[in-house]
Amino acid sequence: MNRIIPRIGSGIVTVAVFLFAVCLIINFPFGAYFVCMFLPVGYIMMAAGLHHESDENRRVAANTGMAFAVIYAVLVFLVYFAQTTSVRFGGLSEQAQGILDFQRGGLMFNYDLLGYGMMALSTFFIGLSVQADSKADKWMKALMMIHGIFFFSCFIMPMTDVFISMSDGSANTGGIAALTAWCAYFFPIGILAYRHFGKGA
Repeated sequence: MNRIIPRIGSGIVTVAVFLFAVCLIINFPFGAYFVCMFLPVGYIMMAAGLHHESDENRRVAANTGMAFAVIYAVLVFLVYFAQTTSVRFGGLSEQAQGILDFQRGGLMFNYDLLGYGMMALSTFFIGLSVQADSKADKWMKALMMIHGIFFFSCFIMPMTDVFISMSDGSANTGGIAALTAWCAYFFPIGILAYRHFGKGA
């Protein structure tokens, strides 16, 4: 079970990232929001497996990574559950819509970025705890740790006016391109983790 569950989680991560990219490309926001609620489930399962494998002298890093994974999951669930329920069904005042509607670049959009900033910290610390014994595991470890760099942009950019153009609900081609690029980066992590947990299963 200690390898089966994280392998399933890695599979969920891989499929969710792929479907998220597809939804972005075909401009299907509801699908993107819905899929993104499965990503943290799979990620926590995957991270828990890597945490379980960590050596005692790397356990603090693994524990830190798991803590950030939970924060990420809470924030992301709140954001996308709101988009697929309250925002989707309407009935909100214009002010509430401006705050809750992800596509307007409001509070929920900023919380989403904060959530993925927490995910970036999680991947960094979980990656730090990985004992890489093969070439594939070394790539997985490196990709996870480098992914930690995303924390800075996710944390700082909402404090600037860089997303102010989204407040009118206009299409954000640059944002879609950036998210698609992120999918292309994270997709191999899911595949490598799936292979990792498949060894000796």
